[in-house]
Amino acid sequence: MIHGSITHDFSGRKIKKKAQRGPVYQTYTPKPSAHNVVTPNYRRDADVHYESVPIGSPTVCAAPEKKEYTGTLVKGIATMHKSNAVPVIDQEQATDIANMRRN
Repeated sequence: MIHGSITHDFSGRKIKKKAQRGPVYQTYTPKPSAHNVVTPNYRRDADVHYESVPIGSPTVCAAPEKKEYTGTLVKGIATMHKSNAVPVIDQEQATDIANMRRN
C-alpha cells in the first residue's frame, strides 16, 4: 500500500519520469482476437410491420374484477394496539379486544 505522493519519493525528492522506448510502441499492432472482431449489424434491411392486437380481444390485459367481501363471518374491524387493525368475528371477541385496550 502506498502512502503519500506518486510523483515524489519518501525523502521528498521529485521522481523523474522514465523515457518511453519509442519505436517499440509505435510499430506494435495487436493480434486479432474475439474482442477486436467487428460484429455484423443484425438489423434487417426490410422494414417489418407487425400488426397490433385489436382492442377488446381476449389477449389484451383487462382490469381484474374488484375483490369485495360478501360473507357474514366478519362483523367489523377493531383496533387492538395503536394502528393494528383486527377483524372481529363475534360479540365476545369485540368485548375481549375492548377490555384489552382498557387494561
